[in-house]
Amino acid sequence: MKHRIVVLGAGYAGAFAAGSLARRLSPADTEITVVNAVPDFVERMRLHQLAIGQDLAFRKLADAFAGTGVRLRLARVTGVDPERRTVAVTGEDSDGELTYDTLLYALGSSVAHHGVPGVAEYAFDVTGRSSALRLRERLADLGEGGTVLVVGEGLTGIETATEFAESRPDLWVALAARGELGAWLSPKARRHLRQAFDRLGITVHEHTGIEAVEPTRAIAADGTSIPADVTVWSAGFAVHPIAAASGLEVAETGQIVVDRTMRSVSHPDVYAAGDCAYAIGENGRPLPMSCASAGYTNMQATAAIIARLTGSEVPTTGLKYHGNHISLGQRDAIFQMVDGDARSKSWYLGGRTAARLKSGVLKAAGWGIAHPTFGMPKRKRRLATAPDRAGVKVAA
Repeated sequence: MKHRIVVLGAGYAGAFAAGSLARRLSPADTEITVVNAVPDFVERMRLHQLAIGQDLAFRKLADAFAGTGVRLRLARVTGVDPERRTVAVTGEDSDGELTYDTLLYALGSSVAHHGVPGVAEYAFDVTGRSSALRLRERLADLGEGGTVLVVGEGLTGIETATEFAESRPDLWVALAARGELGAWLSPKARRHLRQAFDRLGITVHEHTGIEAVEPTRAIAADGTSIPADVTVWSAGFAVHPIAAASGLEVAETGQIVVDRTMRSVSHPDVYAAGDCAYAIGENGRPLPMSCASAGYTNMQATAAIIARLTGSEVPTTGLKYHGNHISLGQRDAIFQMVDGDARSKSWYLGGRTAARLKSGVLKAAGWGIAHPTFGMPKRKRRLATAPDRAGVKVAA
């Protein structure tokens, strides 16, 4: 009987992982199934562009996985039973249950409401295609002089505010930051960021926590009312509660607690990658939820799965966060390097060169998804007669 590998989610982590597994494991021994709720690969890093009205070409997952041996199941995951090694799904065709021998959990994350009143009812976000399209429709109806408030000074908030202001100069765009705008950047990069906000006419409300969202305004912690025909909530990410409900060991964030090889510390047949993995980086801190972390964790997870199934020594891949790449509209960006303690280095790259680099990163990621088994070797690795489920010594 073939070893059944089920990958939950076909985002940056899941899609790359499925391709890597198919590229390196023999189909004579393994059966790889990817479960995803939508038929397309969603470039999450570009959803703020979709929301403001830009047309993006979505890649069909069926086309990407054609000829790879990877099976695609279009369905929504409703539950995981790690004791029975089953996944419950629901789809247009029918509800069902998948049985696995190895599970790679890569369901990603969604917007975090933080319990703020009115966010769920009145705010918009760009963490999923459906929510970005909903925002797109609202912005299209917003006439000249309309007000847009972006809540959150992280990467998503900065990229959303600058993209909106550049694409729709007829709107009044503002950003609410709990602290100082770009406080985590180096002094020169912070200056570059502020100049970009000034150039684009974005109003910044620093040291402003939003305590409530209403249809036409947001209320700050000090009681100040900030006008907003549209409030875009980008104040962090949250993972789906499925992992916690399944009995897998999770952190306070709801992320699956994994060891150095991305293996669940409570259930050895389960691995996690991407935003849903509580993985400790080389600096001793949890990896941030990001596309870069999705890359590191999926490479480590697939390497560990392949090694354990083929009876090899498990290698370790780097889990070091190198920096932040922030788009500031289409023609400007900031690339900020960080040190081993995740502190910004003095050097940064900005302007058109950084924007072209960011564009290249996005195109390369999209191309990689469209060609998941590129470079497929002529000889694939066969499984060991009896794969070690208890664990294999990890390479130093």
